[in-house]
Amino acid sequence: MTNRFEGRRVAVTGAAGGIGLAICESLAGQGAQVYGLDLKGLDALPAGVTGQPVDVTSEESVVAAVRALYAADDRPVDLVNGAGIVEDVPAEEMPVAEFDRILSVNLRGVFLTCREFGRELLARGGGAIVNIASMSGNAVVNHPQRQCAYNTSKAGVSALTRSLAVEWGPRGVRINAVSPGYVQTPLTMAKDDLHPQWMRETPLGRFGQPREVAKAVEYLLSEDAAFCCGTELLIDGGFSLR
Repeated sequence: MTNRFEGRRVAVTGAAGGIGLAICESLAGQGAQVYGLDLKGLDALPAGVTGQPVDVTSEESVVAAVRALYAADDRPVDLVNGAGIVEDVPAEEMPVAEFDRILSVNLRGVFLTCREFGRELLARGGGAIVNIASMSGNAVVNHPQRQCAYNTSKAGVSALTRSLAVEWGPRGVRINAVSPGYVQTPLTMAKDDLHPQWMRETPLGRFGQPREVAKAVEYLLSEDAAFCCGTELLIDGGFSLR
């Protein structure tokens, strides 16, 4: 399996941390040419990953990044959308600017990258896109943290994934999603006061690992998932069953 993605090109947004970093490392280790797209941390990307600065909220930045990836190599570039931010603010106190900021990264960013990478894949006869959604988008409302904007944005990612799957599936572009639960990343580790409650409510009694999410992403990118179209893999240790 070490060369599972030999000859494939894959761009990963949110590449510099947490789940995105694990996806980059795992894909590169299996032979893919990986492009890590992020605003910061590109110097710390693992060996075999080429950093590409991009602001996913900016149409101009996303367009420029896609053009740069195709400038010297015309082979298709598949996409993993891992960029995301989260808030913990009571809804009645949330400024509109904060709500817009969350949706701009988590939903607008996914739309822009899907649109631009998708155009190129459609023109080349097909490819695969995997969006990182969340159990918070459909299966649960996380608590006790207050994150109405995050939950809304991830529900939008799930809906966008299904919509594009129907539009683009017949034209050779498969779009699917992975929806993690509580994964051991800097964002979740910072909420250490909530860890005991989260673990009590997770039947498996532990955090997910970024590499476990990466393996789910790899499945959906691979030919093993050739009949997956608009699929959303929920990987939450059973949290949503409570």
